[in-house]
Amino acid sequence: MMSREIFITGIKRGSDELLSQGAVSNGTAMSPQPNHADNNNDAKKVKLERNQHDKPSRVVHVRNIPNEATEMDVIHLGIPFGRVSNVLLLKGKNQAFLEMVDDAAASSMVDYYTNSGAPLIRGQTVFVQFSNHKELKTDSTHSNAHASTQAALQAAQALLSQTETQGGPNTVLRVIVDNQIYPVTLDVLYQIFSRVGKILKIITFTKNNTFQALIQYPDVITAQAAKLSLNGQNIYNACCTLRIEYSKLTNLNVKYNNDKSRDFTNPNLMSGDPALDMMGITGNLGSMGILASPFGPVPGLGSPLAAAYAAGALALGGFALPPTATSATALGLSGLRLPGQPMLGCVLLVSNLNEQMVTPDALFILFGVYGDVIRVKILFSKKDNALIQLAEPQQAQLAMTHLDKIIVFGKQIRVTPSKHQVVQMPKEGQPDAGLTKDFTSSPLHRFKKPGSKNYQNIYPPTATLHLSNIPPNITEEEIKDAFTNKTGGNVVAFKFFPKDPKMALIQMRSVEEAVTALIKMHNHQLSESNHLRVSFSKSTI
Repeated sequence: MMSREIFITGIKRGSDELLSQGAVSNGTAMSPQPNHADNNNDAKKVKLERNQHDKPSRVVHVRNIPNEATEMDVIHLGIPFGRVSNVLLLKGKNQAFLEMVDDAAASSMVDYYTNSGAPLIRGQTVFVQFSNHKELKTDSTHSNAHASTQAALQAAQALLSQTETQGGPNTVLRVIVDNQIYPVTLDVLYQIFSRVGKILKIITFTKNNTFQALIQYPDVITAQAAKLSLNGQNIYNACCTLRIEYSKLTNLNVKYNNDKSRDFTNPNLMSGDPALDMMGITGNLGSMGILASPFGPVPGLGSPLAAAYAAGALALGGFALPPTATSATALGLSGLRLPGQPMLGCVLLVSNLNEQMVTPDALFILFGVYGDVIRVKILFSKKDNALIQLAEPQQAQLAMTHLDKIIVFGKQIRVTPSKHQVVQMPKEGQPDAGLTKDFTSSPLHRFKKPGSKNYQNIYPPTATLHLSNIPPNITEEEIKDAFTNKTGGNVVAFKFFPKDPKMALIQMRSVEEAVTALIKMHNHQLSESNHLRVSFSKSTI
């Protein structure tokens, strides 16, 4: 790669000049590097002059930047305080210089991060201080070498323009999830939005069949940074797009801590009744006119912001994506990975199984509710453990979210990510006793078609089951008898769908009985041409 020249002008070199006296990274000294042209392929030539160390400068110095950071990560720190005119990222040094439009903007930025706490880049704390340089001057001779910088600066200007036209920021964000194929939960939103800063409260609700949330940060700057970083991005590949606006509410009143609402400042709140609570929240918001408020446009494909995404200049919401990821990956499942946690792949480890009852087929049917199971291996030497490989990481995430800690055949199972990337079939002659099974060609996969409607009907295990593919000549009593005789459970309610008798709801005495019934009755033959289809239902009878 052709090197580019960065000229930093001033009149005094201070403690943040890193290219001649050895570098400082993460607060520790690194060995001196007398020949910086050989440092890496992005070697920079720097001409340094002197500056007064005790005077504010419009150039801000940022330390302890993670290796995977981009120019846009750094720019996001400055956007809330004004226009960013230039940026220099020194990846080999884990440091950067950010030039603001004037000294006042830089002073606001440094003062804020000094008094309110160090900011985060991709989940890692970074440190902000004044630079001893007066300005950054980028040599434009080698424009190709800093194309990503120019794209990032264009994107920053587009973001700032949006902010200026959409009204003043607020500590509360309203988040709408468009094109929702995979379920989105409060915990998923918390993982994403807490990467930008501390979250105080979250309320989630559904309005007009669209999942939405209100998220409150402790201050305007953090909320603004979250909006700028995440608006328009996808949680999963090509779907679940985040549309973010400032809410008219200035404070969220959270009554209960449950899977619909949470006050992180008050962990002692009761769990309450999520369904009733959400009805009250939705009604209150509607009466205040919040739910009917219009939204500004999401940047189009022709915008500088979209161009920067395509160039890979944006930080993809500050999430650490693998080196092979493209902008189309957006936040992706890998984007949900927190520092120090393994990236969730397609394989899950299931432990504390009832080894007298569980089979590969039983696990295939249960986990198949949340994704297409490719292979199942019950461990030969530890038969209360199994590995389950699903078709996609998103499906593994769904299965882990909904099935961890449920009771299956009398034992509470644990579902965690596996270190394995695939489940291996046993080698020829290797003892297996039928504990490993390949389901790649199974006709029972629920999600073979991209964007399958089955994704819209995924619910956690409940006592009520949804039945489909019921033949026309079968009666309620026949179905109830089949469930009682084959599962040993107790049917407490049953109802055919009035407009579609091929579907029905059946309610078991408990969630545990419903789990057993789903495992044993899914694909149960009711007639010569009809096999029953069973899934968990959100409804009750």
